[in-house]
Amino acid sequence: MNNILTVCVGNICRSPVAEALLKDQLPGRKVWSAGLQAVVGHPAESMACEIAAQQGLDLSAHRAQQLAGWMCAHADLVLVMEAAHQQELEKLYPTARGKIRRLGEFGPQGAFDIADPYREPRAAFEAAHAAIALGVGEWVRRIQLVS
Repeated sequence: MNNILTVCVGNICRSPVAEALLKDQLPGRKVWSAGLQAVVGHPAESMACEIAAQQGLDLSAHRAQQLAGWMCAHADLVLVMEAAHQQELEKLYPTARGKIRRLGEFGPQGAFDIADPYREPRAAFEAAHAAIALGVGEWVRRIQLVS
């Protein structure tokens, strides 16, 4: 699993955080992010950047990009934030079906979605960051077991 793609809607809140956490915890692997309806060219949301910075992550260079078929084809693993994203991607890119998975697939109480904090208060961004960190931690553990 050397090429990992994270996907959310706008590519400005959740997937950039997941990308940064995965890069930090899986050095040497190519990790990037995109959005289903990306706010193309926009930086990560300031609240996401602020919370990430408190965890030692720098999102300042991030710019949103639109998801494209080649990205799913190139990725070994595509991590989405919600079950609905997984269903949408599997319809759009059926040949990538087996590698499209939910970031929260392995939660302590079962699979979970990561709610979109866009235009929500700080608490929503903090909750999203915590959920993303939980999902990333479990995926990192599993990826390291097979690598």
